[in-house]
Amino acid sequence: MSEDYYQILGVAKTASGEEIKKAYRKLAMKYHPDHTKGDKAAEEKFKKVSEAYAVLSDKEKRKQYDEFGSTGFHQRFSQEDIFRGFDFADIFKEFGFGGGGFTSGRGRGARFSFGSGDPFGGYQRQQAPPKGSDLVYELPLTLKEVATGTNKTVTFRHKGRSEKITVKIPKGMTTGKKLRIAGKGEASPYGGLPGDLYIQSKVLEDPVFRPDGLDLIVKREISLTDSLLGTSLSVPSISKKELSLKIPPGTKHKTKMRLAGHGLLAMKGKAKGDLYVIIHVKIPRNLTEEQQKLVQQLAQTGL
Repeated sequence: MSEDYYQILGVAKTASGEEIKKAYRKLAMKYHPDHTKGDKAAEEKFKKVSEAYAVLSDKEKRKQYDEFGSTGFHQRFSQEDIFRGFDFADIFKEFGFGGGGFTSGRGRGARFSFGSGDPFGGYQRQQAPPKGSDLVYELPLTLKEVATGTNKTVTFRHKGRSEKITVKIPKGMTTGKKLRIAGKGEASPYGGLPGDLYIQSKVLEDPVFRPDGLDLIVKREISLTDSLLGTSLSVPSISKKELSLKIPPGTKHKTKMRLAGHGLLAMKGKAKGDLYVIIHVKIPRNLTEEQQKLVQQLAQTGL
């Protein structure tokens, strides 16, 4: 979501609280379902201006919106978080909306309904304040650690101090995969539950294998004569088991060959990736005198 709340209300970013309130009152009067009588476009507009006002009329939410921008703000606040604590009944009573299909309930599970259109989708107001922001900790892992699983000690900042926890890393935690540690995120600015800590994997470069999802890729070099006549190769696996790969005659440079089931195990489930061998045919730069004669003889045969 990248909508500009200031633009929606038609006010400057330096607008005072009173200016924001005045702008919202004008737009709410214009688009309120009591006035537009089933106009779906107007109801959607009413929803947007109300969302903008719910954020910009709250000092803490506005501060976070200004600091993180629209995209960053919506990564931290759901729509439920935005409207939590926003009292429509008092606002509309002040604006002069009485009855007209507008109802509000108080206490847990209170339902707000705006005429028959209900543009907020039957939003349920909860009393619990929103939780704090989540944190993401990028954890470097070797490919071997991803293949076998491991335990890691993670040091991070929590509640203003340094904290250490030991995290069990499961097999298959490839780059971008996350583990959730509940309650170890930032404190809520509204007195709610703290956010969560997410441990996100970043797989380090390996000298032998290149990961591609659950698959592994390895390069192996063969001579020109082996590519022409065929051969057998010994190929390393992530489990340290040597695998045998038959290279058929006439194998071209950069041919990709598959060894099924010798990749990484999935983080969840029993799926397993494959091992792909990229064949590199070595072309000699300098030939001995004897080799030149032999190649010339081969050329005469039409090879």
